[in-house]
Amino acid sequence: MSRIQIYDTTLRDGSQGEGVNFSLQDKLAITQKLDEVGVDFVEGGYPLSNPKDAEYFLRVRDLPLKHAKICAFGMTRRKGCSAEDDVGMCALRDARSPIVTLVGKTWDLHVFEVLHIDEAENLAMIRDSVAFLKAEGREVFYDAEHFFDGFRANPEFALKTVVAAQQAGASTIILCDTNGGRLPEDIAAAVEAVRRELKVPVGIHVHNDGELAVANSLTAVDHGAIQVQGTINGIGERCGNADLISVIGNLALKKGYDVLKPGGLIHLTELSRYVYEIANMNFRNGQAFVGTSAFAHKGGMHVHAVNRLAASYEHIPPESVGNQRRVLVSELSGRSNIIAKTTKYQINNDNALMTRILGRVQDLENEGYQFEAAEASFDLLVRKEAGAYSPKFDRLHYRVSVEWSELLLDRTEPPVDAAATDVSSTERKIACALEHRLQLCNTEATVKLRVNGNLEHVVAEGDGPVNALDTALRKALSSAYPNLAEMQLVDYKVRVINSAEGTAARVRVVIESRDHTDVWSTVGVSENVIEASWLALVDSVEYKLYKDVETYGVIV
Repeated sequence: MSRIQIYDTTLRDGSQGEGVNFSLQDKLAITQKLDEVGVDFVEGGYPLSNPKDAEYFLRVRDLPLKHAKICAFGMTRRKGCSAEDDVGMCALRDARSPIVTLVGKTWDLHVFEVLHIDEAENLAMIRDSVAFLKAEGREVFYDAEHFFDGFRANPEFALKTVVAAQQAGASTIILCDTNGGRLPEDIAAAVEAVRRELKVPVGIHVHNDGELAVANSLTAVDHGAIQVQGTINGIGERCGNADLISVIGNLALKKGYDVLKPGGLIHLTELSRYVYEIANMNFRNGQAFVGTSAFAHKGGMHVHAVNRLAASYEHIPPESVGNQRRVLVSELSGRSNIIAKTTKYQINNDNALMTRILGRVQDLENEGYQFEAAEASFDLLVRKEAGAYSPKFDRLHYRVSVEWSELLLDRTEPPVDAAATDVSSTERKIACALEHRLQLCNTEATVKLRVNGNLEHVVAEGDGPVNALDTALRKALSSAYPNLAEMQLVDYKVRVINSAEGTAARVRVVIESRDHTDVWSTVGVSENVIEASWLALVDSVEYKLYKDVETYGVIV
């Protein structure tokens, strides 16, 4: 089984994506994670571009990397300048990375119309730059920028550039679809042409502007490329780069290539979500291989088949990439969904109960509930229908008040001499009456509960009605259930269900909560957004208390 090299450029090319910004510590942490799963090469950045990248190449030397090799990225020397005197070349040398990835011009359009140089100078820039870094003891990867567009426009010119890089000592030539617009057949023809001309290995670096980056990368491998460059989750400029998550999954599981280190593949989902978290980006639920919906089954027929034979509706076992199967419950569900979701209660042989739960789900979804994104609320629903639910507290009353006021503060400037000829009428008005408005908003929630036979009546303030309710609810329960202190709300979503009703429309509120070990979601529906929030909040707390009983045997 041959190995395909995985070259990660998340820290450089990925950081060029809109809204993506990595701190120095972020870059070091991602480097460590990439090394742990067995990525072969990590491109740390362009040491001349900014102080952060320059500092990265100093700090990364102290990381105890066991597999990944660090690459510095930069451009060939400037026109009309020797490599030794080029500040960019010197920065790449001084970064002291074992590998330098150089990018040079391949498309005659760029050479003649952008750089305004002739073919001979372009080839000299490539040769001089590669040779300089080789003489300094660096291994050089050569990125042929815009190769596929250049090959399409002028094949002879494009091929001369990569031959020049090989002659100067580049160990691998990477062909780049920089504009991201080429089709798989374009990739196949160009890679084969290059391999006939070169003796050194070929790699591929493509962008995703045609939604073909992964397909084009796999096509290049099919035609002889031994290295794939890309980013985790496909982040990058414009439409992004080839998503290494999908590239790795397909290469390893579909094509049988050796990638990452032994056991690294099962950490693919963890790696994907780690980078999303570091980049402060939301997960893509539908992302192939690692998305939360990648192995989620909703239709009753699908779930019935998966329960009998998982491969009937799953292209790989989800565990092979560290993901997991999810069975969703909705109005489209069949009995198979309910059975799959209630296995832990050992009630799946109670046909009448299964029918009752399914009917209740369908009734509630008709009212606007949605349980596929609120599995904790579904868990409580099952307990109630099965007669296994006993509330941990009784809700007696709640009230939320929002007070808004505006204070108008007058500020009068010193009198202006109305007779003065150098004072305009506008200046007089400004000087005579300046207004400053101060807006005040105060939110207060009152909650009355019965907890273990005791009456709890508390008041709490908050930043808005939901925060005030949450604070008051926890305050009322804190004495009986101190473990609630470790629980926190991490997300809050509101969706209008029947918008045709205008301000009287129903709303669905989904709240995501977490503690030290788990994350769960609950749902509430009402014409009143505060009532919907209250229902979701109560479910969230109830689920936490039930969960702790199952985990610890008691409510801690």
